[in-house]
Amino acid sequence: MSNTLFELGEVSGETVFIDGTKIEASANKYTFVWKKAVTKNQEKLLVKLADFVAECEQLYDIKIVYGNTIKMKYVKKLRKKLYALKESENVVFVHGIGKRKTPLQKSIETLEGYLSRFKEYNQKIHICGKRNSYSKTDHDAIFMRMKEDAMGNGQLKPAYNLQHGVDSEYITWLTIGPQPTDTTTLIPFLKDAEAHLKFKYTNITADAGYESEENYLFLEGNGQLSYIKPTNYEISKTRKYRNNIGKIENMEYDEKADVYTCRNNQKLTVDHISHSKSKTGYVSEKTIYKCENCESCSYKKECIKGNNCKTPLEERTKTLQVAKTFLKYRREDLERILSEEGILFRTNRSIQAEGSFGDLKQDMQFRRYLSKGTVNVLAESTLLAMARNINKLHNKIQTGKTGTHLFPMKSA
Repeated sequence: MSNTLFELGEVSGETVFIDGTKIEASANKYTFVWKKAVTKNQEKLLVKLADFVAECEQLYDIKIVYGNTIKMKYVKKLRKKLYALKESENVVFVHGIGKRKTPLQKSIETLEGYLSRFKEYNQKIHICGKRNSYSKTDHDAIFMRMKEDAMGNGQLKPAYNLQHGVDSEYITWLTIGPQPTDTTTLIPFLKDAEAHLKFKYTNITADAGYESEENYLFLEGNGQLSYIKPTNYEISKTRKYRNNIGKIENMEYDEKADVYTCRNNQKLTVDHISHSKSKTGYVSEKTIYKCENCESCSYKKECIKGNNCKTPLEERTKTLQVAKTFLKYRREDLERILSEEGILFRTNRSIQAEGSFGDLKQDMQFRRYLSKGTVNVLAESTLLAMARNINKLHNKIQTGKTGTHLFPMKSA
């Protein structure tokens, strides 16, 4: 449908406004499985298994483990030995009230219970994959913090992250994902759209939730311009932020010498370079700067923040973590969003992208999916988007606004 709208001239094919929202899955609230909890329980079970194997070795005078570590092959070997012992001694298992179980029967039942739990934990971890949770009644849904009221109060519910790409008020592309945040959704969204649409967007406009070094690099390499609002954009305009002498933005920087100068005229020089790896596998580089002398500094309390450090303030030294590549792209992006074109795009993003979710959740009253599974949820979202696009085209024809792509800026 998006390609047809493009051929009709209804879609610009140049600027896309991207935003995301969370929609509740068709799953029960209290069916959560947390990967971290399952992993911990599995570790505890392995300890119990090790103790159980040692106990059986002593009780039945058999040797199973060769070494200090317990492996599942030893547990399976023990299972075979116990069942062989049952056959050789002609032990009959009993059940019910008034029946006394033999020590061998108790051992075998305990082992079977442990193995059953171990298998269950393995299945749960396999279903989770790279995610941190899932719902028992919809394995593709993960638990996300849902907004319930205007104050943002809510609870964890099984949900999907729906991404809309809006152009000229039409939803030209959408994706469904298990990510609780929008940062890692941008690259898969753009790749998917480029693979299916007949046109490629040049200008990518999104809110602060999509800002990351990896996203900036991808957009540049893909020949696209980013109009992403920096995460510190709003707070950087406050007096408190501008007066914070500990921020790198409020320190003098000598690019040639690669040195920062603090309020007390002390130099912060490069101490070392650290690397960190994101969940997507992207490796970012940070330069660590350290102050040459922080002793008896009158600005120390204002400059060095954070109460979580166990080291007393008097013994601490000011350090800065600077992601040079990220800051370079952020500065370039900030110039674009502060231009006339950037202001126009940001205004249209709040109207068009957020407006598509307003139509979906408020006008259509669609707040929970009716189907389960990513494939079915995607089909459901696509049908809703198509219905909205047809309705939007009809309204534009009726009001004589066909062919318009952007809302103009209102002059005072």
